[in-house]
Amino acid sequence: MGSVIRIRRGAGGPPGYDNDPWWLRQEHQPATLAGQLRVLGKEKQAAGSGRMWRAVVPPEQRALITSTVDSAQEQLLQLRGVQTGPAADVARRLLDGLRHSASLIDNAFTRTALVAVNAGIPLEEVAQWAGMSPDTLMTLLTAEREDGS
Repeated sequence: MGSVIRIRRGAGGPPGYDNDPWWLRQEHQPATLAGQLRVLGKEKQAAGSGRMWRAVVPPEQRALITSTVDSAQEQLLQLRGVQTGPAADVARRLLDGLRHSASLIDNAFTRTALVAVNAGIPLEEVAQWAGMSPDTLMTLLTAEREDGS
């Protein structure tokens, strides 16, 4: 493979370019450790809503939210195939599937709002994004915390 790459490169590159099978263009080179540490340092130093999601949300919570959204998406995609048969059976299967998907989405919605508030974003701002009053969101988040989730 290296010889094919050298042949296709042709002329025009840094000195020794044609002979080096390991030379990569700048955009294909991995980020340096120093660069990665600078990014992580900026994430840790930023305060409030400027903080990076990865820095303030524990990996377990990120995985749980992602898994919940993926499950809801999969559940909704499966509902496309259940629209054949007697009307009562189809309606029952659709409503059961939609109810289950809605509960998964509600779970992801609540968890995301909770981690946003825990990350230091003002409750009023999160409530505005969620399309609800701050009092309603506070009640929802308090119930979520009491459930132990």
